[in-house]
Amino acid sequence: MIRFMKAFAAVTTIVSALAVSTPLSLAAEKALTIGYQKIYNPWKVAIADRSLEKLTGYRINWRAFTSGAKVTEAMAKGEVQIAMAGSSPIAAAVSQGLEAELFWIAEDIAAAEALVVRNGSGIVSPRDLRSKKLAVPFVSTAHFHTLFALEQFGINPVEVELLNMPPDAISSAWINGSIDAAFIWNPALAEIKKSGKVLITSGTLNQWGKATFDGMIALKAWSKEHPDFMIQFVKTLAAADEDYRKNGEDWTAETAAVRKIAKVVGGEPEAVLSGLALYAFPTMEEQASDRWLGGGKSGGAAQALFHTSSFLKDEKRIDALLDDYSGAVNSSWVTRAMSE
Repeated sequence: MIRFMKAFAAVTTIVSALAVSTPLSLAAEKALTIGYQKIYNPWKVAIADRSLEKLTGYRINWRAFTSGAKVTEAMAKGEVQIAMAGSSPIAAAVSQGLEAELFWIAEDIAAAEALVVRNGSGIVSPRDLRSKKLAVPFVSTAHFHTLFALEQFGINPVEVELLNMPPDAISSAWINGSIDAAFIWNPALAEIKKSGKVLITSGTLNQWGKATFDGMIALKAWSKEHPDFMIQFVKTLAAADEDYRKNGEDWTAETAAVRKIAKVVGGEPEAVLSGLALYAFPTMEEQASDRWLGGGKSGGAAQALFHTSSFLKDEKRIDALLDDYSGAVNSSWVTRAMSE
């Protein structure tokens, strides 16, 4: 999972790097670097097939990153023109001045992050969380949704013993019984669900008004100069997601797409299947709607970036908020891809 906590080790370096422009060698020719992270998405098939290169004639350097902050830092330096990052590092980067635009929702996190309560903890309903030990990686999407969930449950965070733990520590603490609940993602999520009950998922919390997601962003200056590539890239992303929506239920460990995703990301094909099942992949119509990229300032993505940035400011990860986050969201590449 690409999440806030994993994204912030280098985020404060972004501002100092913003003055660096896109290298002229990339701006002048049909070449670019696209940053990706090793999570399971249908569009990873395009990396394996080199299909985007064949369709556009561009030379693409596919560069893997371990965190969203490292992606946005590389973009600020002009080393990467398009990349995938989580809603947290995107919010942090644009709040600090990165001239980038969100143009595609790679996935709604949905059930890929969840609040799980341990069997035998005595937690049956949300109100039972009071006085319990709840572990979560601080400054992560899971932390953001933990606080939002407690708010919806009518519980003051001080009534719960919130513990800052990385995923591997959560798994260990779960096994030895030193925590009662955790809000986390895979692979820790899969492990703790074996002896626990899901109390709520990020998918439900997204529906309640504060969404988390992974998205594709592009440097504004670069996308403006390469409209044909942007449109073809969106079509490629949409086609991959549509293939999964239509055929995913029939995919097996032997399906070519599954094996290609595993080759790019790593892991076993079976892990690809279980990982993809946790996410929701919006259609082009949904992408362009007010639910996500459309709607201006009040659109879903813009609001998500605002709420996330507010959380980051409260956590002292950024200094100030933008007045309007719609400037960091561009639905036009999707709408043009739908009409061309």
